[in-house]
Amino acid sequence: MLTLYFAPGSCALASLIALEEAGLAYEPRRLILANGDQRQPEYLAINPKGRVPALVTDRGVITENIAIMTYIAQIAPAAKLAPFDDPFEFAEMQAFNSYIVSTVHVNHSHKGRGYRWTDDAAAIETMKAKVPQTMAESFALIEDKMLKGPWVMGEQYTVADGYLFAMETWLPGDGVDRDGFAKVSAHYARMLERPAVQRALAVEKG
Repeated sequence: MLTLYFAPGSCALASLIALEEAGLAYEPRRLILANGDQRQPEYLAINPKGRVPALVTDRGVITENIAIMTYIAQIAPAAKLAPFDDPFEFAEMQAFNSYIVSTVHVNHSHKGRGYRWTDDAAAIETMKAKVPQTMAESFALIEDKMLKGPWVMGEQYTVADGYLFAMETWLPGDGVDRDGFAKVSAHYARMLERPAVQRALAVEKG
């Protein structure tokens, strides 16, 4: 049995969606970040990083969305959640996922996690003010150059779509009009229609 530690409203939604898409049996464990659940000794024993997601397997714990989603896709090949048969396409998918984690998520984190980079209160406020611009710029690139449509990789749905969806849910709170990006907005609506996404959102809600 797999166990996924996640938090509502976090990037862990991507791994939650991957599990639902794969049809794998798993136990969801809900953490509330505002309560500091991620910093409790019990959770730090599972994931010393104090962040979500964390996937507990029979061989140990896997952290980081990209690693978790790839693992899920590999152990549930029938779900076809990654193009493992094409090394170039697989690399393209991972490049997209890497952009999400290294750039888009970091842009978003400047809004509520500025203390990770500075203790200067004025600098933190400056970072917050920049978020609508940096998120809009990132999504302009995704819209124009990276989202092939109808899914991230084109006709084949992959785990990258769940990762993009998690970021799409953050846009209104980051001061970005999702409807200003036609392909992104259509992708978001298409994701909401998927039964696995609906199940994941229900699990997230608790």
